[in-house]
Amino acid sequence: MRGTFIAVALAALAAVPALAQNAVPAAQQAALKQKLAQRLPSLPAVEEMRPAPLAGLIEVRAGDHLIYTDAKGDYILDGSLIDTQSKRNLTEERLEQINRIDFATLPVKDAVVWKNGNGQRKLVVFADPNCGYCKHLEKSLQQIKDVTVYTFVIPILGDDSKAKTENVWCAKDRTQAWRDWMLDGQAPPRALGLCASPTQRNLAMAQRLRVNGTPAMFFEDGSRLAAAAPANVVEQRLVKAAKGGG
Repeated sequence: MRGTFIAVALAALAAVPALAQNAVPAAQQAALKQKLAQRLPSLPAVEEMRPAPLAGLIEVRAGDHLIYTDAKGDYILDGSLIDTQSKRNLTEERLEQINRIDFATLPVKDAVVWKNGNGQRKLVVFADPNCGYCKHLEKSLQQIKDVTVYTFVIPILGDDSKAKTENVWCAKDRTQAWRDWMLDGQAPPRALGLCASPTQRNLAMAQRLRVNGTPAMFFEDGSRLAAAAPANVVEQRLVKAAKGGG
C-alpha cells in the first residue's frame, strides 16, 4: 500500500515548528497502538508517535516503516508526505533521521578493510559474498578517491555465502581474498582449521541496525544508503557526510 501523499495545505506545513513541540498524549498513544495492532496485525510494533507535519495527522513509526493516521486510528496514509512549496519529501527526510547511526561506534576491527588514495574519507558497507549487487558496488567503489572502505561481511544468502565469508576472513590476506572474489571471481582458498571469525557479531549488528538486505552503506554522518549506487552517487553522499549531512 505504497504511493505518494501530496500535502496541498501549505498553511498546515507552515505550522511544523509548533506541531513538533506538542507530544501525542500517552492515553491516546495507548489507544492508537491497541487499535492499529488489532486492525493491522502485519504492522511491526509501534515504537514512536508524534504529530505529523500536516495538521490533524499523527506520524507513526513501526520498525523502519513510517505511516500517518488520524487521531482515532480509523484511517492511515502509507506513502510520502510532500511539501509542495519546497518540493521536499518530508517522509524520506524523517526516515533518514530515524535510521541515522553513530558511525564512530561501529566495530571496524570486524570489517574487511581497503583504501584508495589517502583514505581520509570513510565508508561502511554490509555485503554478502554471493550478492550480485554487492559485486557491482565493489567495482563502482574502486572509482572513489581518498576513501577507506570497511566491509562487514554478512552471509545471508545461504551456506555457500557462509563458507565464503569464513574463508575470506581466515585467509592470510583477507582484504586481497575479498577483492579477488568480488572483483575477479577468484574464490577464496578454503580455510584450514578454525579462526576467530566475527560473522555472528556482524549478523547481530546488522539486525540491530535494521540492515534488511545487501548491499547497505553507512556514511560518516550516520546516514545510510541501501542500494548498489553508482560511483557518482556515492561520491555525492561522501561529500555531504563530510559537511556533517548539511
